[in-house]
Amino acid sequence: MSSQRWAGVGCVLGLLGVAAGAFGAHALKVRLEPGHFDVFEVAVRYQMYHALALVFLGCGPASARRRERLCRVAGWAFTCGVFLFSGSLYALALTGVRVLGAITPFGGAAFLLGWATLASIFLLSRSEETTE
Repeated sequence: MSSQRWAGVGCVLGLLGVAAGAFGAHALKVRLEPGHFDVFEVAVRYQMYHALALVFLGCGPASARRRERLCRVAGWAFTCGVFLFSGSLYALALTGVRVLGAITPFGGAAFLLGWATLASIFLLSRSEETTE
């Protein structure tokens, strides 16, 4: 997937994050227990952070073949992180099934991988500029 497509994925996840946030604020706030609503808000917040990270990834330097591979790793890591981290928190908030919280750390690990890979993309770009 090209880096520009990651920007598109980020935009879609951002759109869904705004929709989820609005749904939570207007339809769920009075229906969920306060603790569950807080969990829902964390899910929305992290989804939005990583939607923006994907947009940023799509706008960054990815012309070299090696960077393109790293962009794919970062993009998939952020995307999987949103589904595992935010998805498990949405499910936990909506169902109250606490065992779903066991999935959340895997999403957090995916986020960490995504950020580390994104850092390497830009550090690689910087080192290539200084050698040219």
